[in-house]
Amino acid sequence: MRFLPLIAATYFMVSGGPYGIEDILGGAGYARAIVILLALPVLWSLPTALMIGELASAIPAEGGFYAWVRRAMGPFWGYQESWLSLSASIFDMAIYPAIFVSYLGKFNPALTAGWHGYAWSLAVVVLCCMWNLGGASAVGEGSVWLSALLLAPFAIFVALGFWHGFSKHPAVHWNLTGSEPALSTALLVAMWNYMGWDNASTVAQEVENPQRNYPIGMVAAAALTAVTYILPLLAMALAGISVQSFSTGDWMIAATSIGGPLLGLAVLAGGAICGVGMFNALMLSYTRLPFAMAEDGMLPKFVARRNRRGVPWVSVLLCGLGWALALNLKFERLISIDLILYGSSLLLEFVALIVLRLREPSLERPFKAGNLAFACALGVGPAVLIGYALYASRGEKLMGSMSALLFSLIVAMMGPVLYWLTAVPLARRRLAAAPAAD
Repeated sequence: MRFLPLIAATYFMVSGGPYGIEDILGGAGYARAIVILLALPVLWSLPTALMIGELASAIPAEGGFYAWVRRAMGPFWGYQESWLSLSASIFDMAIYPAIFVSYLGKFNPALTAGWHGYAWSLAVVVLCCMWNLGGASAVGEGSVWLSALLLAPFAIFVALGFWHGFSKHPAVHWNLTGSEPALSTALLVAMWNYMGWDNASTVAQEVENPQRNYPIGMVAAAALTAVTYILPLLAMALAGISVQSFSTGDWMIAATSIGGPLLGLAVLAGGAICGVGMFNALMLSYTRLPFAMAEDGMLPKFVARRNRRGVPWVSVLLCGLGWALALNLKFERLISIDLILYGSSLLLEFVALIVLRLREPSLERPFKAGNLAFACALGVGPAVLIGYALYASRGEKLMGSMSALLFSLIVAMMGPVLYWLTAVPLARRRLAAAPAAD
């Protein structure tokens, strides 16, 4: 995967365009939404990008963040890192086929009525499995074209919104009187829309010149994400569009009011592209985790089988099957669970950064995120935000009286149990077989 495809794939792993930030506007209003979207790149995205830039350039191993944590803290914590990420993916990956189906249904509700909605979601999984079997370069180059198709209508949207604002001078509704829960939801949704920077690290061995391209690519993708979130909001504000009750899927309404039905349909098509592009790019990332674990002896060896393109095809098919089985589960609103599990894995990566600085000071680091004190400070902002997500999820109920926080903790605690049930027996068999082979 070359430099530009790396940026495009990372962009889809994190953002996939402005789709998904509508609830930030509906809960916070223009002024506070823009402040949130400007602050989070500094507190959340940039520290993560710098951490990834250093570790990916120093240890460009397949499996990415799993390999970093394993090298820094041993196989147990490497297993937990992978488990937290893969379990978070169950709650995350069901969202993107649902986005595709949601936008497809706006073209014609009959297309997604009844069982048709599940069939379309399953088609997205099958399509992305086939796409991923073509290799990282196929996914990366496809992401370049998909991002161009997705962002082209928003470029027109932004231009028309600014033109309306400067020529017609409509009243701008900067402030929205919202409740504290709505503002809290807006912040959690913004965190979700800015997470996933480490996902591109899992394909490090499939990236051209990773020591150079990862650090620059992460910062470039972070800047692109912030710009494509904030400019459409400014265009809407200057055009005088009210965000009262603005929610997921309403970009079409805003685009139609600014540029007419044709622009509205183009933005609608972009929403469908967003669902496919994000699922496809994230599949590239997550499927390298079981492969790397199998190569390290933590999963059965057959999971590490590759096709002639070097793609871990068994891992691709197993993950695709798991996500296909989760499509009917209504996890779309469980952002807090996704944040808690992903956030826990992210904190382990920041710990790995510090541990490797202390244990391996002579490790060649083509990119270095400042001195030791600066590296320690990088994790503060993400830790505070993850702590807030834990606090905010305490009252969110899932099943009966169970909170999202308790449910997330139960899922996380399954990691050590699975380690002793799977990885430890496999390691013992390898050790027992080694003398016999000798």
